[in-house]
Amino acid sequence: MLKRTLKGCLVALLGAGLLAGSALAEDKPDPLAAWKPAFDPGGAEYKYILSNVSHPAIEGVGVGYKIRDKVWEKSGGRLFVDFRPLAQLGGEKDVISKLKLGAVHGMLSSSVAAANVADKLGIVNLPYVVDTFEKLDRFRADEKLFNEFKNADPQGKVLAVDITGYGTYGWATTTPVRTLADAKGVNFRIAEAPVNTDIYKAWDLKFTVMPWPDVPQALQTGVISGLDHTPIVCNITKKFEVAKYFTDVAYAQGLFVHLINKRWLEKLPADLQKILLDVIAEESAAARARTATQQAEQIAKAKENGVEFFPLSAADKATLVQKAAPVYKDWGAKIGDGYLDRVQKALTD
Repeated sequence: MLKRTLKGCLVALLGAGLLAGSALAEDKPDPLAAWKPAFDPGGAEYKYILSNVSHPAIEGVGVGYKIRDKVWEKSGGRLFVDFRPLAQLGGEKDVISKLKLGAVHGMLSSSVAAANVADKLGIVNLPYVVDTFEKLDRFRADEKLFNEFKNADPQGKVLAVDITGYGTYGWATTTPVRTLADAKGVNFRIAEAPVNTDIYKAWDLKFTVMPWPDVPQALQTGVISGLDHTPIVCNITKKFEVAKYFTDVAYAQGLFVHLINKRWLEKLPADLQKILLDVIAEESAAARARTATQQAEQIAKAKENGVEFFPLSAADKATLVQKAAPVYKDWGAKIGDGYLDRVQKALTD
């Protein structure tokens, strides 16, 4: 009798726990609720699974939803772009592996991660090469140069069909950094990418390679005292609540490279291929323009909240270029075919 009573109590408690858990799950707001489609994608003949790790409040990420809606409209509901931001499909390295296999069809990959597909894609991360919004547009508009970028994958499995962004890189820090001398006292978090490691070694600055999810706690506990990132990301993700200073180093654009599995694309009917690629090009160009505006807006908001911004002097920037000479040499060789020289020449002001 006692056993049956205890069993009944356990079942009741378990049931109550499940109901409470369910209630909590229901109460938790959906971070993507505002981006749900205004149509039922169930009848689509084809699906394009597109991944990204970041938040669609960033213009270079939210473009995925704009591509979704326009492709649906132009294809008459035949092709559904199933956009999955916020790392729903995993981290970038995992998704790149899935992309090569065709388990994922497309990816808005950070440019630092895209270099894992091909060294040539790392060209956009090198300091003071594609470092302004204007240079980025010129690079994208140069058909010959961009075609080499597009077909950079030596295995021919992945195409880099377009680019969006998340602003201009600098240093968000917990203490003011007005000069390179000040920067010597900062431990910077940098992305998990060989090109970034090479840059910071050449600049002789202290750094820690760290996954992005580990950054908030590391910043709050003082494990790191600076971030190599952009004002858009630092403000939207609330990093400026701890790192109250930003140095305008402006050495590179934070970019998302739109990667597509080539085999999947070629299996798509020709008319849908054209619709998809045309829409990606149109919406990516519009997103790049919006990113420049968003950066100005986020800087203004950050300043209103007490974040101080400092320009890095022309002399200090020249020193960074000089110190990066070994990086240009090594990565120029990795990229090959004189591509770095051609890009630098084409983008020289």
